[in-house]
Amino acid sequence: MSLIEETTAGLDGLAQLRKLIASGRKPGILRSLEFDFIEVEAGRAVFAGVPGDHAYNPIGTVHGGYAATLLDSACGCSVHSCLTATQAYTTLELKDACCRLESARLSRKRRSRI
Repeated sequence: MSLIEETTAGLDGLAQLRKLIASGRKPGILRSLEFDFIEVEAGRAVFAGVPGDHAYNPIGTVHGGYAATLLDSACGCSVHSCLTATQAYTTLELKDACCRLESARLSRKRRSRI
């Protein structure tokens, strides 16, 4: 049984998420990545997180999966907040493309290929 089913069975999506926030309990992914679920309203969910050492990849930058998980959590809960008590959702696809240029000397043509 999921945390949401355990604590909020029979409520619509918005009421479920509000009750989850009020309970102070965190689903595993929020504990693992040290995210906080700040607020929710119909069609909007706010999460916060500051990446600690646990979120860095071997080259010393924040792992792209950290940002993708934060985005997926916010988007998913935004959708969930609009559901009835008998509806559910799941993420089928998520695309997150990030690139940081390290040199201001790259030509415009070169930048377009990155």
